Amino acid sequence: MSEHSSQPTDQATLHPSYTTVVVVWIALVILTGCLVLLSHFGLRAAVWGLLTITPLKAGLVFYFFMHLRYEDPLLKGVIIVALVTLLIFLALLFSDVAFA
Repeated sequence: MSEHSSQPTDQATLHPSYTTVVVVWIALVILTGCLVLLSHFGLRAAVWGLLTITPLKAGLVFYFFMHLRYEDPLLKGVIIVALVTLLIFLALLFSDVAFA
């Protein structure tokens, strides 16, 4: 017999519901609107908005749309460490603009 038939899979646990996807999408649109709004307040506000809101948006995309929510804790930890490291390097890179 086939190996695939020995373990039943529950599709509901592997994918978020449509309601969740729509709510996350609306949150991403609202966060994008916040970034656009911040860009009208000057360069400092735009830079700080990019440094804070963009990682939040990336986290939502990774967690829900790329199904990181359903991965093992080790992979989640590795990705979180990589994102925090990236955020630190971006903050250092743009600190000369923010504190000029």
